[in-house]
Amino acid sequence: MNNKELLENHERYLEKLNLYKEYGYDIERERNFILEQAKPISGKILEAGAGKGHFSQVLAQQGYSFVAFDLSPEELHFAELNLAYYGLEKFVQFQIENAEHTSFADKSFDVIFSVNTIHHLSNPYKVIDELVRLLRPNGKLVLADFTEEGFRIIRQLHERDGKTHEEGQVTLAEVEVYLAKKDFSIKKAQGVCQQVVLAGKAQA
Repeated sequence: MNNKELLENHERYLEKLNLYKEYGYDIERERNFILEQAKPISGKILEAGAGKGHFSQVLAQQGYSFVAFDLSPEELHFAELNLAYYGLEKFVQFQIENAEHTSFADKSFDVIFSVNTIHHLSNPYKVIDELVRLLRPNGKLVLADFTEEGFRIIRQLHERDGKTHEEGQVTLAEVEVYLAKKDFSIKKAQGVCQQVVLAGKAQA
């Protein structure tokens, strides 16, 4: 990681922010919306599926220390660059993990975030079961994914580049029902492009 790489990555990040805004998706606003819905936040924090670190950046900017993982080393490298540009790397411990079976011990975390990952998963319920395993009693899962408007914009952005946006068969609403059947308390919120499910785990 050098200054040239940091600057080039940051320029790409700013280009992405501006492009998404042109299409009606304000990345910073939507990430902050998710974080505000999740508060209060305390204890050990995990981010499952960090990607390029856009949500990691929001968490770190508000002073939270946490663990974040992703399956892709390449994505995590971009995440590290994004946080390093702002001098926030001390707040996060990045790890390569498979969300279906992580290396963390049972009941390791008080708050677990998963932002815009559900629709990418081939075995979403297996991942949810793993996150439930990692959650401490009285902990909460913060699951966010795109609204219909968010998906519409994301599809447009992918089509612009001649790509197709992969979307799984399981929706956030279906995951919500799944968690309710496991006796999680459920709260929901919806912004312009993001919907959030807060699933609380009762004391065992």
